[in-house]
Amino acid sequence: EITLLDGATCVYRNVSDVFLYVIGDVLENELILVSALNCLYESISQILKRCVEKKTVLDNLDLIFLAVDELCNSGILMECDSTALVGRVGTRTEDIPLGEQTVAQAIQNAKEQIKLSLMK
Repeated sequence: EITLLDGATCVYRNVSDVFLYVIGDVLENELILVSALNCLYESISQILKRCVEKKTVLDNLDLIFLAVDELCNSGILMECDSTALVGRVGTRTEDIPLGEQTVAQAIQNAKEQIKLSLMK
């Protein structure tokens, strides 16, 4: 959806109970804004493993903010490829299944869990 609102061009997308907005100047090309919105949605969808809901968005807000930061810088669109964007943002190692972790990641996770259990 594209709307003009108070001298700004606004494109938005509703996914479940989450609304995503990209806002640009009134003279901004709507296709570029839609491209940025699609990249943002696809990136968030990949980061959240296709579960774009309010709770998962709030639980992973740090990664979503990183994705937005990688998407644009001072209003300049930096990346339109969602795969490259997700690659830069990365994921938390505790979210990666144990079989897909490297040995170093598995050892690091084990150390952190031992530290947490000793602190209790």
